[in-house]
This record gives sequence, C-alpha cells and structure tokens, in this order.
Amino acid sequence: MLAANKVDGGMQEADALALWNLGVGEPYPISALHGRGTGDLLDAVVAALPDQPEGEAGTDDEGGPRRIALLGRPNVGKSSLLNRLADEDRVVVDSVAGTTRDAVDELIELGGQTWKFIDTAGIRRRFRALQGADYYATMRTGTALERAEVAVVLMDVSEPLAEQDIRVVEQVVEAGRGLVLAFNKWDVLDEERRVYLEKEIDRQLSRVSWAPRVNISAKTGRHMEKLVPAIETSLSGWEQRIPTGQLNNWLKELVAATPPPVRGGKQPKILFGTQAGARPPHFILFTTGFLEDNYRRFIERRLREDFGFEGSPVHISMRIREKKNGAVGRASKGSVRPDRKPRGRR
Repeated sequence: MLAANKVDGGMQEADALALWNLGVGEPYPISALHGRGTGDLLDAVVAALPDQPEGEAGTDDEGGPRRIALLGRPNVGKSSLLNRLADEDRVVVDSVAGTTRDAVDELIELGGQTWKFIDTAGIRRRFRALQGADYYATMRTGTALERAEVAVVLMDVSEPLAEQDIRVVEQVVEAGRGLVLAFNKWDVLDEERRVYLEKEIDRQLSRVSWAPRVNISAKTGRHMEKLVPAIETSLSGWEQRIPTGQLNNWLKELVAATPPPVRGGKQPKILFGTQAGARPPHFILFTTGFLEDNYRRFIERRLREDFGFEGSPVHISMRIREKKNGAVGRASKGSVRPDRKPRGRR
C-alpha cells in the first residue's frame, strides 16, 4: 500500500496523484499528524488481508516449516549466516555490534526442505542494565527462542569463549529447546588458537557435550552443508520417546548394577519410571526417597549412552512416595484390641 503523507488539505491532493508515476498502485493521501485519510487507508489494508495468514495453521505440530533460532552474543555473525543460507542479502550486516534489533523470520529451502530461520538480536551480558532499544531487542530475542524448536548458538572462534556465550547456551537449555553449537569464523583460526579453543570447549561447555557441533564460516561458506544434518539430529533427539516397559526394564538393570547412594541411613529405591513428555524429553521417577543430584546426572548420562537424545536437554524429576502416618500397628475403629479382654457388665 502506498501512502502519501502530509496531505493536510485538498490543496495537496493533486500533488499526491503524481505518485501514480511510481508504478506501485494507487496512492492514498493521508495526514499522519491530523489523521486525515487514515480511515480510507485502513479500510484498504483490511480488504487486502487474507482470511487466514499463510503458514499459520498447524505450524506447531501438524506441519509447516520447522523453526530455527539463530542466537549468540552481538557481532558473532548471525545475520551473515542467515544471508549465506539464503544465498542473498536478506538482512543488514555491519561490523558494528547491535545492528539487528528485531527478530527477523526468513523461509529458506535447504536440503529439499523449507525451514523458518529466525535471526535475533545479540544477547548482552547485563540484561537488567539495558535500556531503550537494547532492552526491547533482548526481550524480543527471548520471545523468538520460545517460538523456536531448535536454537543454533553461534560463537566467534577468533575470540576466547566469553561469559555471554555460556549464558546464551544456558538460556537455551532452560527453555527446553534443541541445541546446535556453531563455531563461526573457522576460516581465520590458526593452529595455536585451535588448541586453546578445544580446551575452552572441554572446560566451559562440558555440560552440553551432547549438543551437535559444526565448525563453519558464514563468510566463505565453509561446511555449511553440515548445518542441516546437525539441526535434524537435534530435532530427532528433542522429539524422541521411550516406551514405558522398555524404560522400566532398563531402570531395573541400571539400579541392580549401580544402586542409589544411601541418604540418611536409608537407601532410596526407584519403584517406577515413565516418560511424561517429549520436546524436550521429560522423565519422572517414582522413588521411596530423595535421589542425589549426582545420581540423577548419572541416570541422564546413561540414558544418553543407551538411547541417544543427541542435541536435546533431558529433564529428570522425582515423585517421592510418602508413608502414611500410623498405617502400621494402628487398630481400626470399632475393633477389639487383642491384648485386652472385653469388659463385662457389673
């Protein structure tokens, strides 16, 4: 829709007609200051809208493009990666950090499939101290993560891993989204920096060692073909389920080989387990006592070793069976106590 603004009276309407020469349709003369003609423009916009936006129905579970969020701290190459994937300049790229403010959705066909990539603003270190555009850009990034199914977290290998990088990864895990680690600018990495980078990854990203990793260059296109298989792996792990019978047989063998540690003089038992949901996988263990954090991490590690769940966080929670107070040894109402004889009448 073409709007000719600052038409405050009939005298300027003739000037607005000259905009027909642009070849983009009828110009609507309006005045944003006084509201003149805005009603006609709004009517035209509403008439042009479809009954239902394209791609809205069933985008969550029943079809539609899979949603991939590009996350990372400012100036790690998220917009450059999106342009490389699209094979054209879809979004603005600049050496100044913070160029991207809004979450930008782009439909891109890769590997014979259409994906919806969401380019986001860089997540900064101190969220509470942000003001103005930076504050709202970070808010929109969080909303984009909630809409996504998998997050591709970009990191700049030319610089040491920063606290912001770890914070972005933790935000993805807390949101329960699939995770792919993309190490960008690999084309400028020398051998000495590579050695230090591997040590940084082992030390700072050991918690997410289950995430697929790709070493890419958004500038040269290096190993871009490996990104889609990594995303597909993460989606598969994110949606994976284990049948209840198979899970409990596995738990029985695991506990028999490595029982839970004793807590408070008693050893808790795992009575039953079930997968309460997927996207991400969530397991509930019914126990007779509290399971230590180390043992729950042990169960998660063995779950990954035996079943996969690559690229997805795994949540394990407990339901502790409470004992009924006085259920044992208490006589029911109206019964005769065995240690006393019934009293006779005097």
